[in-house]
Amino acid sequence: MNIFKKIAYRSYQVVFKLAIPFLPYRKPKLLEDNLALVTLFDGLKPLIITDKTLMQLGLLNKLLELLRKNDISYFVYDGVKPNPTISDVEETRSLYLENNCTALLAIGGGSAMDLAKACGARIVRPKKSISQMKGLLHIHKKLPLLVAIPTTAGTGSETTLAAVITDEKLHYKYPINDFSLIPHYALLDPDMTINLPPSLTATTGMDALTHAIEAYIGRSTTKETRKMAKEAVNLIVNNIYLAYTDGKNITARKNMLLASHYAGIAFTKSYVGYIHAIAHSLGGQYGAPHGLCNAVIMPYVLNAYGKTAETKLADLALVAGLATATDSKTIQAKKLCDWIKDINHKMNIPTKIKQINKADIPAMAKHAYKEANPLYPVPKLFDLADLEKIYYEVAENV
Repeated sequence: MNIFKKIAYRSYQVVFKLAIPFLPYRKPKLLEDNLALVTLFDGLKPLIITDKTLMQLGLLNKLLELLRKNDISYFVYDGVKPNPTISDVEETRSLYLENNCTALLAIGGGSAMDLAKACGARIVRPKKSISQMKGLLHIHKKLPLLVAIPTTAGTGSETTLAAVITDEKLHYKYPINDFSLIPHYALLDPDMTINLPPSLTATTGMDALTHAIEAYIGRSTTKETRKMAKEAVNLIVNNIYLAYTDGKNITARKNMLLASHYAGIAFTKSYVGYIHAIAHSLGGQYGAPHGLCNAVIMPYVLNAYGKTAETKLADLALVAGLATATDSKTIQAKKLCDWIKDINHKMNIPTKIKQINKADIPAMAKHAYKEANPLYPVPKLFDLADLEKIYYEVAENV
């Protein structure tokens, strides 16, 4: 990368890190149970944003019954799908206004929360399009009451200031980042994750691991984000396979929800890196599941970081019990990377992504480059050639 670009990008990141203590970050308030949730909606009418599978499984039945018993009106939108699009945002906004809703309740994975956040943003900024909101701090207005109930232990979206939306016309997936997008409340209920299929348990769990690792190895960490990232990695390493093989293990499910939550807190302040930037481009181009992409890409990007990430990866390996203090830093870091490859294999996550078309690589690399630079404080800056190389490495048929 051009030396002047490196200086400019690193200077931007230093300024942003120095500003962290003065920025209006906040955490969602955690609710104890459904009754506490229902109390919040007294006098309000929530638009409930979820998906058809959760409705068919009956996971919302108890909550909806409780709302009815307490005479709280609501409207359910169950059209959430992976990688929500601009048209999805406009549809939910129209339903919110047509049904005189006054609050938002997202129940589901990251897609449900992304959609609810973007919907809220369009409600309070009716003259600003979603494409005009992409990037950092383009909303600047308080959203309606927004409550999140995650049904996957992965995205940590209940803690974050980001909503990731796909422009379906341009096949471009990008994040919208604003402090107003952080949900006001969240409910972490392990019972809501019991019916999560093993494949989704695996990929969403690895998504959370990606959040924790990228937040920790980046150059904009704080004492709090380092602590949260370490706790998340430890919980994931020691619970993900148990949750995968025994989905009804409530302790493992609870620990994975906590890990996802902690990782979300970590990357909200300390950001992610090239793993996410590349995954977003694949999601935008092919609709590839985000957690799956992160899991596949992670070993390749960590390897590309080389020595620049070694010491911090070694720290995480020690915290998770994957290495010993007598191992060298190189061996410690390698043990964490080897564990990632091994757990991917055990959970039937592939080592390559079959959708990648050679002709699409230059455009996707440009999208990833634009997303990551200069915002993400990565251990090592990549140029377009570095990014293209990783697409070729992870492609199955190129």
